[in-house]
Amino acid sequence: MGFPSKTEIRRVLKKLEGLEGTLALPANPTPLQKFRFDIQQKFVAYSLTTKVSQREMAVTLGIDEAKVSKILHNRLEEFSTDRLITLYGKLNPKVQLKVS
Repeated sequence: MGFPSKTEIRRVLKKLEGLEGTLALPANPTPLQKFRFDIQQKFVAYSLTTKVSQREMAVTLGIDEAKVSKILHNRLEEFSTDRLITLYGKLNPKVQLKVS
């Protein structure tokens, strides 16, 4: 299999235009950014281990599917830390918080 043609590359780039991927932590994250990222990763781990769909997770959490997508892709600007913890508590009622 060789390198794709310019036409194929253009087609794929056009298809990906406007899509938002998962955000990574900044180069030097604050403790709060790390904490929020850790919470977000718990949602991802839950999704992967239970194989639950975003739609099913949205129903369980009582929020719309677009908000679940934002959480899973680390686009947390509209979520307070309290809200993230409360939402995750609906998925894992035995969640315990630890600060070290």
